[in-house]
Amino acid sequence: MEVSVFNMRYSRKRSFTDGRPMAEINVTPLVDVVLVLLIIFMVTAPMLQMGIDVNLPKVKSRSVDVNEEKVVLTIDGAKEIFVNKTKIPLTELGPRLEGVFANRLDRELYMRADRAIPYGFVVEVMAEVRKAGIDKLGMITEPPEEVK
Repeated sequence: MEVSVFNMRYSRKRSFTDGRPMAEINVTPLVDVVLVLLIIFMVTAPMLQMGIDVNLPKVKSRSVDVNEEKVVLTIDGAKEIFVNKTKIPLTELGPRLEGVFANRLDRELYMRADRAIPYGFVVEVMAEVRKAGIDKLGMITEPPEEVK
């Protein structure tokens, strides 16, 4: 019995493309990456909102769209002052605001103050804001609850 050498060799299986580059896009890794990015954005989006909790006064007024580009000064219930989530003592507020608004064309500041803060303290903060040269000061409030 003879076994031929031809049958024992490996025969190279010819690919479908004959050495040409494959023209198909594998979509599965693309879908995986998009889903992971979607999950990341869904988790991080709630964390991007303004973070200091204050109990704002409720009044009827025109609504103001405060986005991330606006400078927001917040006074919480413990009389702590924050400028865009950065805690600042009252004595340093004027120089810090001058530094924040040094390169800005719009000298507009929005203030959020807890309703439990005494009026006198809010006026002190507003005086420091005026000393820093802020042209416009807007007060942020919440709309009142409607009785049904």
